[in-house]
Amino acid sequence: MQNPKILIVMGVMGSGKTTFGKTLAEHLGYDFLDADDFHSAANREKLTAGTALDDTDRAPWLQSLNATLLPYSNSTQGVVLACSALREAYREILLRGVEKFSQIIYLQIDHATAASRLRERNHFANPALLESQFATLEEPKDAITLPSHLSIAEAIDTYSQQQNQESILTKRRKEL
Repeated sequence: MQNPKILIVMGVMGSGKTTFGKTLAEHLGYDFLDADDFHSAANREKLTAGTALDDTDRAPWLQSLNATLLPYSNSTQGVVLACSALREAYREILLRGVEKFSQIIYLQIDHATAASRLRERNHFANPALLESQFATLEEPKDAITLPSHLSIAEAIDTYSQQQNQESILTKRRKEL
């Protein structure tokens, strides 16, 4: 895939989606969106109380995110969306209609590191949700995976290298 316009930065809470996503968006000159900003008040209350969202809670949120991403498929402007996107079904809803313009970036992190990061940050979602996030997580098959031990600069470099490698392979396939 060459120069995807829609990048989904996914992972469990504490994986660094917002921090990495903002930096990547700035690096690429893309817009940045945080999926947390799209939650309804009811969803935010549940998350603050430590209650995991179910698929009924998530459906309108995911559909709203998808509607926000759709215009980018016909734009010269790219976007980075930080979103947990823990299940394949959620990613399918997010990317409906924009699949060929998109790339998933998975921030892979172990439980202990995520828990440590959550103790150090101020976020509306209750850290007790980490267990359910790992239980829900379906690691993506077709993603650029970045391990949590990388610094933000290293993660940006690794993403760029992997994206360039994919672009070269895609070009070669087209030439054959």
